[in-house]
Amino acid sequence: MYVSMYQSNDTSILGAESHPLHLHGFNFFVVGQGFGNFDQNKDPAKFNLIDPVERNTVGVPSGGWVAIRFLANNPGVWFMHCHLEVHTSWGLKMAWVVLDGKLPNQKLIPPPADLPKC
Repeated sequence: MYVSMYQSNDTSILGAESHPLHLHGFNFFVVGQGFGNFDQNKDPAKFNLIDPVERNTVGVPSGGWVAIRFLANNPGVWFMHCHLEVHTSWGLKMAWVVLDGKLPNQKLIPPPADLPKC
């Protein structure tokens, strides 16, 4: 399943700066970006769905947004965060929960029998 995320960031008047947004566990495609607030009615028409750049980190422009798309085929809980450490402490972080898929290589393997318990 492809996941699309429209990340509207940093459109406040105070302290506008760019954010290097990083996703663990996946590469993603940057299908669009712009300045101001993301407009669900206009902006998707300008997305590059033919040959978008592939990344695992993207700079969300100061006062703007970035749209990404990735194939959610790696089960687990994956951290996405701003690479500026202080911004992570301010809440610029999230986790993607990717469930098992139908194919064997899309399933979490069980923990080893000798895994120490908490």
